[in-house]
Amino acid sequence: MADHRTVAVGGVQLACQVSGAPEAPPLVLLHSLGEDATDWDGVAPAFARHWRVHVLDLRGHGRSDWPGDYSLELMRDDVVGFLDALGLDRVSLVGHSMGGIVAYLLAEDHPERVERLVLEDVPPPFPREPTTPERPDGLLPYDWATVLAIRKQVDDPDPAWWARLGEITAPTLLIGGGPRSHVPQDRIAEMARRIPDSLTVTIAAGHMVHAARPREFTEAVLGFLRPVEPPEPG
Repeated sequence: MADHRTVAVGGVQLACQVSGAPEAPPLVLLHSLGEDATDWDGVAPAFARHWRVHVLDLRGHGRSDWPGDYSLELMRDDVVGFLDALGLDRVSLVGHSMGGIVAYLLAEDHPERVERLVLEDVPPPFPREPTTPERPDGLLPYDWATVLAIRKQVDDPDPAWWARLGEITAPTLLIGGGPRSHVPQDRIAEMARRIPDSLTVTIAAGHMVHAARPREFTEAVLGFLRPVEPPEPG
């Protein structure tokens, strides 16, 4: 069972779920826009057999603070502050969609902090036609202001995000959702070519790969994070 915690980072309280053996290597999971830590419930237990799994609610989501100030860079800095607060020098990092952008921004700025990187159907850093999302009715488990701020950045990303992909030193797995996803899969392939040590896998499940195909997603990530060691010669 996951342990629910709150960590103070720069005046923002970040909620997280922690599971797995305390002595296991650390793994951090970052959710997509409008989701929270519970979105990983279908796959986190499999990872917790091998890692100390930390599943965050990013700012403006779930049980974390909703401070009203949102950007992908602030979320990146929150994650770095979270790692510092827990004394986690180097982690494996898995991010879905928005969480994948946060993950690769962290890997660009702090390559020494990332052991291995998994980007699940992440929007590539290329401009796209902006649209105005319509707020759903009723209470939301996230701050609607987050959606407006993050969508604006995704529609018109900082060119430095693309330029600096080559500075990522962690082995990186990019998982595409295939033709059912709204994310341009050819652009994910372009990202992979930009990142020095990377490979791509397609799981034709649409954008929510880990939710729609949890077994295939888990197998792909486990195979990447726990590569088979070659046999000893002789």
